[in-house]
Formats: sequence, structure tokens, C-alpha cells
Amino acid sequence: MSFKSVRRIAAAVACAAVVGVASPGIAGAQTVGSSEADVRQGAWDARNAMHNAANGLPPELAAGVKTGVDQTVNGLFPGLIESHNAPAPAPAPEAPAPAPAPEFDRGSCPPQARACVDLSGERTWLQRNGQVVYGAVPMSAGAPSPETATPKGTFYVQRKVKDEISREFNNAPMPYSTYFTNTGIAFHSGDINLWSHGCIHLNHQDAITYFNDLQPGDMVYVY
Repeated sequence: MSFKSVRRIAAAVACAAVVGVASPGIAGAQTVGSSEADVRQGAWDARNAMHNAANGLPPELAAGVKTGVDQTVNGLFPGLIESHNAPAPAPAPEAPAPAPAPEFDRGSCPPQARACVDLSGERTWLQRNGQVVYGAVPMSAGAPSPETATPKGTFYVQRKVKDEISREFNNAPMPYSTYFTNTGIAFHSGDINLWSHGCIHLNHQDAITYFNDLQPGDMVYVY
């Protein structure tokens, strides 16, 4: 039997089988109310069944049978085989991992300090056991002159006065003062847009936090 004859026989068999799926009332394959999707799925199942049956034939005959079956299915249901054999869509690319948060710049402040003051950066923060627990927050320091510049170095909290005033400067208010030198330098609430006479001006809520968090003996490092 020639290859063409095999293909013709396969096409005829496929046509009979697939038409039985596609046409109402033939072999009871399609019931009233079946959707187009159901019909196409039935045709695909019939095609696969015939391919599986052809696998038992000699290879040269099996190839002809499968070709004839597929030609018939494509004629009755255009695009059916292609839709099933289409490659699966490529998986969506994974979202890039978020960039790590920039490491906090501690400058030269040692981990044992409880409060750090960066004069050039006009910022300050609180630490505990080497970990930043508050800030950095903005601040202003003493005006850049020998008489008013905030001193640099390692200091320790001396005392705290909630409703402090500056007797040296016309009883100017210094709320929530946390003194850390024995020369009157303190963190306190004040205008961070103005230089001080040596103290560290903080926004009001920041001054409250420093006042509550820092205790006498805590290290303050100014650089």
C-alpha cells in the first residue's frame, strides 16, 4: 500500500470520527446545548486517540496515518492543532529585588555614644547599644566664632531642666534642656534655622524625645 493510500484512508477514518464529534445526532457525540469549545475539545480528543492507535503501526504507515488525520482535523477545525501545539507563554520575568536601604552614615560617632551630633551635617540622632533608635533629625548649633561655636568631643549628660530659661541671654526660653557640658551647653527646643550661642537647637518634639530618652551619665559625642 502506498504512502498516499495510507494518508487517504486515514483522512477518511478521521473525517468520520471527527464529524461524529462535530455534527449533532451522529453517533450521539454532541448533545444539544454543547458549546463550540466542547465540540473542539472532542475533536482534539478524537485526533489524539487516532494518533495513539497509529503508534501500533509500522513507522512508515503511522506517519501517513497521523498526517492524514491532522489534515482532516485542520480542514474541519482550522487552527485547532496549532492552538494545542503552541509553545507555552514564557513566564513573566521576576521583579528585580528591591535595592538595599543605604547604610546609615554614623560619621565618627562611636557605638557606645547615646547621642551623636554631626555639626557639619547639621543633624543629630540617638543610639542604644550601637543601633540608631531615633533620627537623624535636623538641628542647628553655635555660630561659627570662638565665643559661640559648639565644642567638639566626648561629653556626658549632666542634668535636665524641663522649663529652663537663659539668664545670660535675657531669660530666653530653653524648654526641655538636656545639659551635656559643665559650661552650659545643652540640647533644647529652639529655632533650627538660627545659630545658637553654643547649644544644640532641636525642633520641639525632638527636644522632648531627647529630654525623655537621655539620662545623666549618657555619652554625647559631638564631631
